[in-house]
Amino acid sequence: MDRAELPDLNAFIVVAEERSFTRAAVRLETSQSALSHMMRRLEERLGVRLLTRTTRSVSPTDAGERLLERLRPAFDAIAEGLTSLNEMRHKPAGTVRITTSEHAARSIVWPALKPLLADYPDIGIELNINGGFVDIVEQRFDAGVRLGEAIARDMIAVRIGPELRMACVAAPAYFAHRDAPRVPQDLAHHRCINLRMASSGSIYAWEFEQGTRQLNVRVDGALTFNNVPIVLDAARDGLGLCMVMEDAVRDDIAAGRLARVLDDWCPPFAGYHLYYPSRRQPTPAFALVVEALRYRG
Repeated sequence: MDRAELPDLNAFIVVAEERSFTRAAVRLETSQSALSHMMRRLEERLGVRLLTRTTRSVSPTDAGERLLERLRPAFDAIAEGLTSLNEMRHKPAGTVRITTSEHAARSIVWPALKPLLADYPDIGIELNINGGFVDIVEQRFDAGVRLGEAIARDMIAVRIGPELRMACVAAPAYFAHRDAPRVPQDLAHHRCINLRMASSGSIYAWEFEQGTRQLNVRVDGALTFNNVPIVLDAARDGLGLCMVMEDAVRDDIAAGRLARVLDDWCPPFAGYHLYYPSRRQPTPAFALVVEALRYRG
């Protein structure tokens, strides 16, 4: 193989992974036309079509998939070799890519990592805010952040935050002419504000637990949002009950803007964990990120 082909082969990997010339061009910091030319040139040299192009997407052909399976390990090995050079530097360096939910990013991840950047200016942080589950290996993230109970067993998990609780709340004005619910079943007689989950597109079922009893309640109401801050705005306006993370309404409860109900049905549950593949060889930069995030109670 001519070493001059390496840039074209690397570009092919990125296009195949992104399934878009637009996103691949951004990732490679080049133009779409230059990238398209590189792919045509590579296909002509190899004498086989590697990509199927449509007006909306790009996908590998069977031949492209076979080539991708061979190229990925080889280019990963090259990347690891280059990373090992960074380990010889006096200062840890490199970008650490993490996929996380917005709540975890705002409440834990970013506050913990921000001080690290001042001490280690050669370390870069990329946070990908995503409400759904992401294959961190396929999407080439260094790590992900999710609730401890949702992490696959083949991953290393590091606890990065305290236990969490949900809170069922409404504005005092909402209860001016109606009784507060005493058990989850009472929610059937209340106006509730629903949250549509970004990960699945489904409506979140309110989860309650008391002793050995566990209930998932599908609530009714005229309002549905896919954004927690707007859910809270509606609740503060007295438009119904909502179910959110406790820390999101702690100040509202203390100030009397919202009142909590069904508190005894909302026990603590496993908090956020950083997770990454067990076979991953951590770089100095990644090790520092893990230590900065590690929960110490």
